[in-house]
Amino acid sequence: MTDCICREPPRRLRLAVNIMANASQIESVSAFDVAAAAARIAGRVRSTPVFRLAPGDLVPATGVVLKLECLQHTGSFKARGAFNAMLASPVPPAGVVTASGGNHGAAVAFAASQLGHRAEIFAAATAPAAKIDRIRGYGGHVFRRGSAYSQAMEACLERALATGARLIHAYDQPETVAGQGTTFREFEEQAPEVDVVLVAVGGGGLLAGALAWYDRRIKVVGVEPESAPTLARALAAGSPVDVEVAGIAVDSLGARRIGAIAFALARERLHASVLVTDEAIRQSQALLWDQLRIMAEPGGATALAALLSGRWRPAPGQRVGVLVCGANLDLSLAPGRNPQS
Repeated sequence: MTDCICREPPRRLRLAVNIMANASQIESVSAFDVAAAAARIAGRVRSTPVFRLAPGDLVPATGVVLKLECLQHTGSFKARGAFNAMLASPVPPAGVVTASGGNHGAAVAFAASQLGHRAEIFAAATAPAAKIDRIRGYGGHVFRRGSAYSQAMEACLERALATGARLIHAYDQPETVAGQGTTFREFEEQAPEVDVVLVAVGGGGLLAGALAWYDRRIKVVGVEPESAPTLARALAAGSPVDVEVAGIAVDSLGARRIGAIAFALARERLHASVLVTDEAIRQSQALLWDQLRIMAEPGGATALAALLSGRWRPAPGQRVGVLVCGANLDLSLAPGRNPQS
């Protein structure tokens, strides 16, 4: 689908960027916001199942509870944030706009189609074709702009300024974060025995939702690929910094800068930040498929990789929860796939 994209003066674009940045820095998200989001999106999203594994099934002497958010609408947790952002206040006639070539774009397109809104999705030229096809399949109007997410976001901001469409940020917006936090509210209801949760980190929306909901009651461990250490570098620097990203999970965990909301919460509440190799992520994907017949994309298998590889080890007696947060992968690259079949 193609549309005319109007260009706005650079000064207005800079203003929009500054407004977004300032809003992210001063607005946080609380457990109250997560509870309100849960009520708001009830009936719109799936209550995804948990899968309990006995000690020794995955890790010696440690039981694990998997939260299968990979079975959510559009194949990831992102539908929660998208619905909450659109239901929190009226959507203008121009609809919604976002920058994403992946799971967030698909979730925004899906939620908009369910609620009767137009959705415009700006993606970099490097976005995976399989994910772009999914976005279009949900009715999203896709615009390819630039070779990086930052360039797609610039075009997205220009479009929002020109049309008045509601901007829905992928991870650094309170409504998005509160929606993602409903994952953990639901997880706690389903598995109250869990006392530490492993969460994959890209831009930090899912992590921020976990930290907002648990508020130190349950330990939260953030897990990133070594090739995309956005949170780890920010914590080391004392503030969000731009990071070069690459690797197997870059299409879902490839934000170059951690969100301001996630960083503020992580600095105060995060139990640990862990990095895993691409090979550990591949092995986690393979194990999920070979032993449990659970298909996960690399980003969806990243949190479990920390546990399987030993990069993070539970204390004796700890009851571990792990988010399997996404299943949107090119089937030709799936674990165990025979290219000749």
